[in-house]
Amino acid sequence: MGLATGSSTVLTYKVLIEQCKKEQISFKKVSTFNLDEYIGLGPNHTQSYRHYMDSKLFNHIDINKKNTYIPECFNNEFALSCNNYESMINNHGGIDIQVLGIGTNGHIGFNEPTSSLNSRTRVKTLTENTIKYNSRFFDKTEIQPKLAITMGIGTIMEAKQIILLGLGKHKSKAIADTVEGPITSFCPASILQQHSDVVVVIDEHAASELKLYDYYIHTEKMHQWKISF
Repeated sequence: MGLATGSSTVLTYKVLIEQCKKEQISFKKVSTFNLDEYIGLGPNHTQSYRHYMDSKLFNHIDINKKNTYIPECFNNEFALSCNNYESMINNHGGIDIQVLGIGTNGHIGFNEPTSSLNSRTRVKTLTENTIKYNSRFFDKTEIQPKLAITMGIGTIMEAKQIILLGLGKHKSKAIADTVEGPITSFCPASILQQHSDVVVVIDEHAASELKLYDYYIHTEKMHQWKISF
């Protein structure tokens, strides 16, 4: 299972925790691979994605933490870390379900605009827009990371199913470009149009710029009718 961080995943993880505590689901046999991690932050740093995943999900479910993988970014062998991460994913048989958030500029993971649509796990330089957006999580006295290791777009696209989460008006343009725009590296998430099994989970605010909004609402109602019929 591929996992993401950020504000869009918080509610999803809360639901998974509730279901696990009610014994409706179990993670005992699940292995997870996170999309990305900042370079330069140790696993115990409060803004590292290892810390995020432990505090928001792993500490509250029945998963074996030895089966939770996040790119190693606190050594200097970044190329080796990237290659090892790809190998670990392949050795586990690939990713069955990949959870994604989406950036305001359409990035998925830390695959920023103009990223190769066939890319693999690698080091990426964050855009000024992403750095500014994420600065709210760091103290003003801290040095904020400007580099990260991220799964590549090609790696993400090999997942059997992808769930894209987007909440809020500030994500509306990115969602519209992803769903209805041309496939372009200027909106990395637009490549998801080429995947055979993608579920897009958004609220009304994030959907507000979709040109075919009414049609999507109609389609959703029809699917609900078929399920209940």
